[in-house]
This record gives sequence, C-alpha cells and structure tokens, in this order.
Amino acid sequence: MDYPIRTYDKLRFSDTDKQGHINNAIYSTFYETGRTEIFEQAHKATSKEDCEFVIAQVTIQYLKEIHWPGTVEVGTRIQRVGNSSLVLEQAVFHDGNLCSISESTCVQINTETRKSQPFDDATRNYFESLTKS
Repeated sequence: MDYPIRTYDKLRFSDTDKQGHINNAIYSTFYETGRTEIFEQAHKATSKEDCEFVIAQVTIQYLKEIHWPGTVEVGTRIQRVGNSSLVLEQAVFHDGNLCSISESTCVQINTETRKSQPFDDATRNYFESLTKS
C-alpha cells in the first residue's frame, strides 16, 4: 500500500505495558504524528488563519505486537475529501511489518465559531493530491 506521507516515532521503554509490548494507547500517539504532519502542510497550503482540525471518529485495528526498542513508521494517506471533512487511512510499520491500521474522520472548523468550515481550493487540492489511487 502506498502512503504519501511517512513519519517516524521512537519507541520508548515507558511505552511498554505489563505484557512487554507497546501499549495499545500509544498507537493513538503514533497516528497523531501522521495526522499532525498532514494538517501542518495543509495550513501552509491555505491563506486562511481561522481554521483548525478536530477528530470526529477514529478506529484502530491492532494486527501485530510491537516491542521496544526501535522506531515505527507511520504511513498516512487520504481516502476521501468532503466539503469540510476528510477520511484518513493510516498504518503503523515496525521493522517493515504492518502492525496496525487506522481510519479517522477529521473536520476543519472555524477557530472562532467552532463550527465546520469548508476547505478553500488550495487546501482541497493539497488533500486530493494525497488520496489513494
């Protein structure tokens, strides 16, 4: 699977749980790393300064255990672009192995009204460039 945005996180000993593998709650942090990368680039693409992104829904599937030490690679791509929302597909890889997949719906909101705000053309074009083929 092709993920146009790749980010990396270092595994910390404190990320492990009683069973000795990376705790499931840490995966949310891995996925946040990938989302943050996309949204940071989206803010650079737009001239609007009155918007930010919030999560409306997240699902995570745990496919394979990860053990400390090492790093993980987080792949991110966009599945679908709506008027003011988008669906992200993400995956976590460790030592080249697919360990988890996630899907999240994120909404662009206006920072003052806290209501959804449609994407401008530059933001939409950026997001559409990251959709899966």
